[in-house]
Amino acid sequence: MDGLLRYFLGQFIRRGTMTFTAASGASFTCGDGTGRPVSARFLSERTQRRILLNPELALGEAYMDGTFVVENGSIADALEILLNQPDMVPRWAGLQWWLRYFSRHIGQFNWRGRARDNVAHHYDLDGRLYSLFLDADRQYSCAYFEAPDATLDDAQLAKKRHLAAKLLIESGNRVLDIGSGWGGLGLYLAEMTGADVTGITLSTEQLQASNAGAAEKRLTGSARFLLSDYRDIPGQFDRIVSVGMFEHVGIGFYEKFFRRCAELLSDDGVMVLHSIGRSTGPDVTSPWITKYIFPGGYIPAVSEVIPAIERAGLLVCDIEILRLHYAETLKAWRERFLARREEAVRLYDERFARMWEFYLAGSEMSFRKQNLMNFQIQLTKRQGVVPITRDYVAREEAKLRGIESRRQPRLQLAGE
Repeated sequence: MDGLLRYFLGQFIRRGTMTFTAASGASFTCGDGTGRPVSARFLSERTQRRILLNPELALGEAYMDGTFVVENGSIADALEILLNQPDMVPRWAGLQWWLRYFSRHIGQFNWRGRARDNVAHHYDLDGRLYSLFLDADRQYSCAYFEAPDATLDDAQLAKKRHLAAKLLIESGNRVLDIGSGWGGLGLYLAEMTGADVTGITLSTEQLQASNAGAAEKRLTGSARFLLSDYRDIPGQFDRIVSVGMFEHVGIGFYEKFFRRCAELLSDDGVMVLHSIGRSTGPDVTSPWITKYIFPGGYIPAVSEVIPAIERAGLLVCDIEILRLHYAETLKAWRERFLARREEAVRLYDERFARMWEFYLAGSEMSFRKQNLMNFQIQLTKRQGVVPITRDYVAREEAKLRGIESRRQPRLQLAGE
């Protein structure tokens, strides 16, 4: 077993320096000797066998169970090496990749009931968990880092501002937020632009928080949140925005999604879709992510999205690729989570905390070292709805910054 482990890991790890200690006590080093060395230990032969048989699933499970331990460095350091290899998937696991690829439509067949269950699996966790690592507004999607030293809260505000600028919202516009999360974006649009916002979610936890936020900000007259599937929402809207939701639609439902958006969007309307994407073509979802984090989820290649948009009769006006912004977002989340890790253990248990740490670290390194990015696609139903040059985005952002500054509460001296 030790010989097989040494051979296969040595074939896969060609970059970096990683030392492994087998359950027998034997140790070996893989890689080209560059970078900061990382060492890890297998605590059982069963874990070694499982990682050889199904590495994409078994490594995360072994870390969760405590049978794969990083002794020098962190799990983030280990994954930085493992996800930075010439082969994205170990060659000996190639057959499993093809089997997952050909069956991916089944795993992503997200009809209404299944979509609700998938959302509940992740988003209906104890709300205190997300408060451990998200910004104050609980934006659970890629932030927009306008400057390298921007804080997480600043970058999430910049993301909302950037999206609002692309939507070109006018006061009184009817806005639909598909996958509205904890309501932060919808409330921002209602408060800063005077829009009439409807947000829809499939998470009961998020729904309650969103409507509570609207009441706290006294925006219940202009911002409402509903427990609804995008396929069931009625009406016409001047603007549609969707952030971090498209990854849950499922590849077999892309055309249905965009056709429904086309039906909901007014003739002079604007839509902006913000989603994680792949820069190297169609792929599969990690089996560990599917099992433990996002059942039914899939990160699309842009080449899989554009044909569905075209068939729905929508026009692509602008595509922006956000490179490394999510890597920086996830780094901030991971650091904040680790700083309050013991609270996560008290909420759930040690295995759950290790699972969440593996999820945040693996996601960060997938954006930092592999082919993941974010895209924002601006859509309309006809030509001439949005300006023909991009300089309007900066103008709209400047206008929104002015509104934000006027709405900030006045600082008071102690005793006033």
